[in-house]
Amino acid sequence: MGAAVDDALILVVDDDARLRGLLSRYLAETGFRVAVAEHAAEARDKLRFLQPDLLVLDVMMPGEDGLALTESLRRERNDLPVLLLTARGGPEDRIAGFEAGADDYLPKPFDPRELVLRIRAMLRRAPPPAPAGAPSGPLPLGVLSFDPDRGELRGPSGPIRLTGGEAALLTALGRRPNEVLSREDIAAALGMDEAGERAIDVQVTRLRRKVEHDPREPRFLHTVRGRGYVLKPGT
Repeated sequence: MGAAVDDALILVVDDDARLRGLLSRYLAETGFRVAVAEHAAEARDKLRFLQPDLLVLDVMMPGEDGLALTESLRRERNDLPVLLLTARGGPEDRIAGFEAGADDYLPKPFDPRELVLRIRAMLRRAPPPAPAGAPSGPLPLGVLSFDPDRGELRGPSGPIRLTGGEAALLTALGRRPNEVLSREDIAAALGMDEAGERAIDVQVTRLRRKVEHDPREPRFLHTVRGRGYVLKPGT
């Protein structure tokens, strides 16, 4: 992507014309470049020729909803950051959003200033700082390797796409290999709230599909019952 945070292109997808217009104007006044779409089909059309830096996506839309579109993008290995908007803001709804592959979730109604803050945080998201004594260089994960300094997972054929949330989680674990990290520790490292702690389980499940030969029998990314997760590099 590479755009400066305040010059980023944001694609807003919402079937509510009034809200779509308000968000578009507010984001533009804040300094972002903005494109809009009324529904998932129009968003897909625009993604064919636009390269947005972030997608602001309403969940409750007629036809293909926001969760389905997010899941589809992730199946296509599209790591575009996704921020979901919805009037249903309960914990289970937020978990469903993270499970679909979203990077953040904002319940309606919301203050547009919070939306801008979340967008900026997502765009500038960087790996958590390495603790003193943390290993440097790529970690072997079988035929794969992960570089915590770059947040990059590589395989024999080259880089493997990670979503922003997946990269941040793997980086947090990779910075402290062979050490059990609680969900609270991981959430704190990633700046997540309580709902984010629960979403970590979902992110781990998704990561295992990318780093493990058999996600049901993990070799590298382990659950330590009652304690949390640990990354155990090895060949």
